[in-house]
This record gives sequence, C-alpha cells and structure tokens, in this order.
Amino acid sequence: MPAPIVPHFSDALVVLDFFGIAVFAVSGALVAAERRLDFVTFVFFAAVTGVGGGTLRDLLIGAPVFWIRTNGTLLICIGAAVAVWLVHSHRFNSRALVWFDAAGLAAYATYGSAKAIGYGVAPVPAFAMGVLTACFGGIVRDVLAGEPSVLFQRELYVTAAALAAGLFVGLNFLGTSMWTAAAIAVVAGFALRGAAIARGWKLTAYKD
Repeated sequence: MPAPIVPHFSDALVVLDFFGIAVFAVSGALVAAERRLDFVTFVFFAAVTGVGGGTLRDLLIGAPVFWIRTNGTLLICIGAAVAVWLVHSHRFNSRALVWFDAAGLAAYATYGSAKAIGYGVAPVPAFAMGVLTACFGGIVRDVLAGEPSVLFQRELYVTAAALAAGLFVGLNFLGTSMWTAAAIAVVAGFALRGAAIARGWKLTAYKD
C-alpha cells in the first residue's frame, strides 16, 4: 500500500470516515423509515448509502475496498438502521434527512480527498475523489428509493462537497496542518450546504 503523503493522516482522519459512514447510513435508514419499510430493507438502505461513495472511490484510486476486510463498517451501518428503527416515527421528517445528509456530505468529501492524496493521487483528481465520495452514496440511495437524484436539486449540494474537498486539497498543498485543513473544510462545506437548506441558496441555472 502506498505510504501516505501526509504522515499518519489515515489514522488521524479515520474519525471523519466513521462519521461520514454513520451519518450517511442514518440518512439511508431515514429514507426507509419514510417509506415504512421492513428492518432488513432499513439495513440495506443504511449500508448502500454508507459505503457507496467510498467503495467507488477505492476502486478508482486502487485502494482495497475499505469495508471488505473489517466488521466495523457494516456494524456501523447496522447500528444506524437499528437506531432509526427504534426511534418513534414521528421524529422523522424530511428536514432531519437533509441535515444528516449535509453533515455526512462535508465529512465524507474531506475524507475522500484525504485518502486519495494518501494514495498518491494528484491534487485535482484527489479533489474529484472527495466530491465523488460525498455524493455517490446519496445518488444510489435516491435512485433506489425512486426519489429525484440529489444532482437535480437546485439548492447547492455538489457545490458544498466541492468546497469541502477543494479546501482540504488546497490547504494541504499549501502546507497547512492536517487537522486544521480538515476542520476548515468540514465546517465550510457544512455551512454552505446548511445555508442552502435554510435559505434556498442556489447557483444560476443554464438558460438557452
């Protein structure tokens, strides 16, 4: 396995990986809750949403797929499904889903770029891997649920993932400490997505 460019960043940023997995898994389980589905389907939605983006990232950067050789990742997804299943349904609403998704988006975009850098990926492709890591699981979740893809939302979504990934890659390139770069990237990505949720921020759409 290639040595990380930033020493020990894989260990130091693993908390972001676990957080992103957990939050996206919860968002997947929330979709199952809104559809009043059975528990096995809860687990399926949680797992697909939790590991989808990271799986595609690892395949593209030549890394071992992160959840294959450990029990912890899928146990996190199962735990998320159990937690959502046990909480009363009246606590669920579309706002909870989008805020959970926003938190996972920022964390996973940052971690995805960090892992790509650690495997020797150049800065621009590492930025792309961060965006892909953050967005792909949600895309799969929405397709399976028959929902319009997150890509078609007018509110800023991919842009927020791009901000988090771009900030981490840029700050790392400038020599900023790993944790400082990660903290700034996560906060900025979440803040932008949060503003889009709360205020309806969007970019200008294409006009023929």
